[in-house]
Amino acid sequence: MTVNLSFLPALAAVFLLMFARLGTMVMLMPGLGERGIPVRIRLVSALVLTLVLLPLYRTAYPTDLAGGFAPLIGLLIQEVIIGAVLGLTGRLALSALEIAGATIAHQLGLGFTTTLDPAQQQQGVLLGNFLSMLGIALIFATDLHHLAIGALDESYRLFKPGIGLPSGDVVELILTTISAAFRVGVQLAAPFLVFGLLFNLGLGVLSRLMPQLQVFFLGLPASILVGFAILLVLVGALMSTFLGFLASVLGEIAPRP
Repeated sequence: MTVNLSFLPALAAVFLLMFARLGTMVMLMPGLGERGIPVRIRLVSALVLTLVLLPLYRTAYPTDLAGGFAPLIGLLIQEVIIGAVLGLTGRLALSALEIAGATIAHQLGLGFTTTLDPAQQQQGVLLGNFLSMLGIALIFATDLHHLAIGALDESYRLFKPGIGLPSGDVVELILTTISAAFRVGVQLAAPFLVFGLLFNLGLGVLSRLMPQLQVFFLGLPASILVGFAILLVLVGALMSTFLGFLASVLGEIAPRP
């Protein structure tokens, strides 16, 4: 009996192309692509997702190896770009928490307090790191990572293999996400902006009424104490708003029919 293995080179090429897209997206997606998650776990997750989706989209790829490897290399680069665009869009949405945390920290007088962000392995503002870690935990607690995995599947309807990238739409998507993340970050920090304005205005009036009073030594601890009390009361509403924003961004990345 003769076993025909002529399909293996084409199958390996399709697997490599799908892994290029899905692996890049997994490495950048919020929740799945955090640096705090070991690289081996992210790699295994990308491999498993590729194996799961391979039977569904195997026929969508042109795998004619008779023309040489140049077309496949060009398609591989395109797949990496698609994965980077979609994964980066979700990552930019997560930056809304960092913007909000940095703004809140400056209003409370904690802008100089930095610590290591375990998710990104870099220095960041303390409150920004706290909100980012809380947001990542809530992504898994509310099953939003399922929506991120669904975006991997729906990406094949949004960007079909072998079709040129709509550069105008890609640029518009990135710019819209950046502006929306900045807007949401400022909205999350809006109560603290109002508090900082009123608090500093009150300190200014107090310093004029009592010049001998050391306003700085009185105002900084009071600002931190009241600010943390406001954060304790509003943190649930802030994170709910962020999760809704993230869900809308993931829905734009992979709109379901």
